Amino acid sequence: MLQPDASPTARALLALELIQGSPGITADRLAAKLGVSGRAARRYIGILREADIPIESVRGPHGGYRVGRSLRLPPLMFTAAEALGLVMAVLDGHHDASDAANPVGSALGKIMRALPEPVAAQAEAVRRTTAPAPDRAAARPDPATTAALVQACADRRRVRLGYRSEAGSENVIEADPWAVVVRHGRWYLLCWSHAAQARRVYRIDRAGEVQLLADLFSPPAGLDPVAMLEEHLAVGWEYDVEIVIDAPLETVTRWLPRALGRLEPLDAGRTRLVGSTSNPVWYAGQIALIPASYRIVSCPELREAARVLGQRLLAATNPGP
Repeated sequence: MLQPDASPTARALLALELIQGSPGITADRLAAKLGVSGRAARRYIGILREADIPIESVRGPHGGYRVGRSLRLPPLMFTAAEALGLVMAVLDGHHDASDAANPVGSALGKIMRALPEPVAAQAEAVRRTTAPAPDRAAARPDPATTAALVQACADRRRVRLGYRSEAGSENVIEADPWAVVVRHGRWYLLCWSHAAQARRVYRIDRAGEVQLLADLFSPPAGLDPVAMLEEHLAVGWEYDVEIVIDAPLETVTRWLPRALGRLEPLDAGRTRLVGSTSNPVWYAGQIALIPASYRIVSCPELREAARVLGQRLLAATNPGP
C-alpha cells in the first residue's frame, strides 16, 4: 500500500501494476484503486507513456487501459506471490501455468501480454495446449509458508511452526531453519530442532503457520544443504543395510546417490555402503543398477528382495513357448 505522500513516479508504477493485472481496467476503477481523482490517474498514464511504455486505451462502455505490445518488454510489476510462484515453478515444474487465478498463471499472463505478437502467439499456444504429465511424487507446499521459511533462513531467525506428521499427528516445532531444499519435486526444511536437540528434516507441504521468533542463530560452518539432506534421508529407517562393492570409492561415488547411504573405502578396490531403508524391494532395485559385483553383508530382508528380483530377471531371459 502506497503512503499518502507517495511520489508521482511511485503512483505511476502502481498504476502499471494494476493495468498489467487487470487488462481493460477503466479510468474510474484505476483512480479508485490509486486513491486519486480521475484526472490524476490520467496524469500517471501520461507519465508511463512518456517513458515509452505502450499504454493503450479503448473508448466506450467496454473500454479501458491495457499494456500494448512493443519491440521490447516494458517493466513488469510482479506481486510477491507471483515472483515466488515463478521461482518455485522453475525449480520443480508447475502444472497450473494456464490458470489465470494461480500466481504462476497470473505472472506468465503478464509476460505473454507484453511480448511482441508473433512471439506471444506461439508461446500462448504452447501454454494453453500443452498437457504436462503430473509428477505424482511431487508435493508442492503453500507459497506463503515457503516464503516465510525462506525469509527466516535468510534472516537466521528461529521459527515456531505447526507440523503434521506422516501419521497425521499435529505438533508445534521450534527450530533454527538452516536451509530450504528442493529434491525430486518435494520441498524440505533442513533445521535444528530445539525439542529433539538434533538435526531434523521436515516436509514443507506438511507445515502450517510459521511464526518468526526474536532469537537469532548461526548455521553450521561449511553447511552443504543438499548433501546434508541426502545423508539424513539415508538413515533412521526400519532396516539397516551394509553392502560391500567390488570397486574403489571414487568410482562408486559416481554410481550411487547419497540418499542410499554412506560410502567408505575398505581398501584400494572395495567400498562399503552403509544405510537404511523402509522398503527393501525398492532398495534391491536401486543397488541392482551398480555395474560391479557386490555382496549384501547384512539385512536378511534385503537379501530376500534381491533374490526375488534376481529370479524374476532370470525368468525374463527365457523366451518361453
